[in-house]
Amino acid sequence: MSEATISVTPLRRALITGSVMLATIIQTLDQTIANVALPNIQGSMSATQDQVSWVLTSYIIASAVATPVTGFLAGRFGRKTLFLLSVGGFTVVSILCGMATNLTELVIFRLLQGAFGASLVPLSQSLLLDTYPPEKHGSAMALWGMGVMVGPILGPTLGGYLTEMYNWRWVFYINLPIGALAFLGIMATVPETRKQADLRFDMFGFALLSIGIGALQLMLDRGNSEDWLSSTEIMIEGMIAGLALYMFLVHMFTATNPFLRPALFRNSNLVIGLIFTFVMGIIQLAAMVLLPPFLQHLMGYPVLTVGYVIAPRGIGMMVSMMLVGRLVGKFDARLLILFGLGITAFSMWQLSQFTLQVDMYTILQTGVLQGFGLGFVFVPLNTLTFSRILPEHRTEGTAIFSLIRNLGSSIGISIMMTLLARYTQANHAILAATVTPFRTVLQSPWLPDAWNIGTVSGVTALDAELTRQAAAMAYSTDFMIMMVVCLAPIPFLALLRPPPPAPAKST
Repeated sequence: MSEATISVTPLRRALITGSVMLATIIQTLDQTIANVALPNIQGSMSATQDQVSWVLTSYIIASAVATPVTGFLAGRFGRKTLFLLSVGGFTVVSILCGMATNLTELVIFRLLQGAFGASLVPLSQSLLLDTYPPEKHGSAMALWGMGVMVGPILGPTLGGYLTEMYNWRWVFYINLPIGALAFLGIMATVPETRKQADLRFDMFGFALLSIGIGALQLMLDRGNSEDWLSSTEIMIEGMIAGLALYMFLVHMFTATNPFLRPALFRNSNLVIGLIFTFVMGIIQLAAMVLLPPFLQHLMGYPVLTVGYVIAPRGIGMMVSMMLVGRLVGKFDARLLILFGLGITAFSMWQLSQFTLQVDMYTILQTGVLQGFGLGFVFVPLNTLTFSRILPEHRTEGTAIFSLIRNLGSSIGISIMMTLLARYTQANHAILAATVTPFRTVLQSPWLPDAWNIGTVSGVTALDAELTRQAAAMAYSTDFMIMMVVCLAPIPFLALLRPPPPAPAKST
């Protein structure tokens, strides 16, 4: 497990930070970098849409299942050893992903990639918390947050560029130089923690949690395409997830040596932090999933342009993280979170006002504002969440923190995409009901000939435009819902306790 603050020189601390940042970036980058390459992978592998989606699903499920075991592995084998194994394995498997000759190989390698990469984010967070003294945890979390939050944002841009300029295999090959530098940096600078050879592994608890998380992720990923509860598959996955997670909770509170120690959840800041990170997981990635198809399918933007338009969101986030890292120790962190939530909610309201005539400047400005707000939430939230946790619980706590954020993203994306499809259908039905030969507006001379309801082609073209407008309205509703979700956890701020006062320095 994690130990107390590590005594290192400023130079070594900077090298540790750089190595940890690289390890964090390659893991978070791969959450989204392959998304834009899916059509190319599909063509190259002669796969169907459902089959190629497993390239993403396999990575998500493996990462979710493997994340909770980080605490045990770090305690049993040492944090540095686990870090090196994770970075090395992730890098090697990334090369194998790029070399895959068929879809089966690619899915297997993506499963391994998710499993190796699962530990990178929690390990990097706990290591930075131990490397920096408590009064500098805000700055440490700001640096760490850049990798965690900017990686998924830059992923589609970088993935689109590599796919367009080279081919889809380079979205995996790009991990080689980054992973090699991270591996060498960690090997040279990171100290090893004490190994607990007598640490026992709760295999039954881990199996229950893995089955529950795996079934839940599978249900969320396939729910929209299978029409949710009308599908027998989805109902079975939901029942397995519910039963396994219920049994895991019962086991956790009754077993002698459970997989997750109940004492971990007696820390009120950690529990409240988990609520907030779940919500921020929804906001962070659901918006990233909704905006690209809006720009590409409804606005007609090319793939590369979509990537360039989204990228400034990361710039806003980096600016705010650098700023808030200096403010955490000077202002109440809860006020900084409140400010960030307000800015993020306002950006969601702006997105909900988008029409099909929105200009690129407005899209860029909204993205920068959204990134700025998220940065103001992310850094103080991480600082407060782990400010009162025992050092030996840090690695375990950061693993659960990462897992809950990823679950929030998965659930948020599934719900938002389902609502988008259903609101589009409902809006289309409402708009289509107004299209009758008896409406004088449809007889207007300025109406395009292509929309002549007296011809089959005209009705088809008009229906396509109605669908486009209905989808635009559905996107607006989704963004308005996300604005409400962003504001919902604000009352919990009152329950967060400030960090304990720093011990007085002896003179």
